[in-house]
Amino acid sequence: MEEKMEQEFYRMPLIGDKAPSFKAVTTQGEINFPEDFKGKWVILFSHPADFTPVCTTEFMTFATMSEEFKKLNTELVGLSVDSLFSHIAWLRTIKEKIKWKDMENVEVNFPLIEDIKMEVAKKYGMIQPNQSTTQAVRAVFIIDPKGIIRTILYYPLTTGRNFDEIKRIVIALQKADKDGVATPADWRPGDDVIIPTANSCGVAKERVENPDDDTYCLDWFMCFKKESK
Repeated sequence: MEEKMEQEFYRMPLIGDKAPSFKAVTTQGEINFPEDFKGKWVILFSHPADFTPVCTTEFMTFATMSEEFKKLNTELVGLSVDSLFSHIAWLRTIKEKIKWKDMENVEVNFPLIEDIKMEVAKKYGMIQPNQSTTQAVRAVFIIDPKGIIRTILYYPLTTGRNFDEIKRIVIALQKADKDGVATPADWRPGDDVIIPTANSCGVAKERVENPDDDTYCLDWFMCFKKESK
């Protein structure tokens, strides 16, 4: 029974699940998640600890990209198990002292959750005991405007995240939702997209033999829609 409870305790939500709700204190005030973000995409991400080098580079990168995400109707919400006062001190240090690559005087305006009791981290499976029992791994949850988890990424403590890829995923998900398509490997905005596979022999034959001007097929099950660059 204890083993079962432990597994449930650390179970992370899955793609397609409703994002677990919580209330939390953040550097931007109290939030009620995900209700406060209804109608918006959200990137909820955790980091191991304040005042650590990899996390510092990540927060600087996210902060400098925050306007790009806002244009995608996407909000950023960070989390670590440190205190609110530690968060404030760290974010001030980033703005006042840290210069990295071409970034300096970086101000982090998105909320950073205080999670000393690890309540939120445990709800989202961010505490993984074989990595650390006192720090959250680098988790990324992309949540859609209906509060549904659409993507989950996990990085080890030693590896910084690829923020271009996180942005690409948001764009690809929005494209799929808007146009009812799928995106192929290494897809970038403007690349051709995949249309749903034919669900009958007749449709498959018609697509292959008489494609529309804006579609083409590599085989009956693999048809693309041309996109303007």
